[in-house]
Amino acid sequence: MATTSTQARTVLERFPAGGPRGSWPAEEYAANQRAQGTKAQVVMDLRTDQFLVVADTTTP
Repeated sequence: MATTSTQARTVLERFPAGGPRGSWPAEEYAANQRAQGTKAQVVMDLRTDQFLVVADTTTP
């Protein structure tokens, strides 16, 4: 019997896309999370016009 796992994402934080020019709060937050050992990345949610900081989680 084969075992499969599903890749799920957990949203750690949300940031509005209309931030001040030169300000990257989502990237800074993700970098802080990575420094603490969380594999965080920034993705854009076009539907809500937000940057999401997400972490992959594996579920059996």
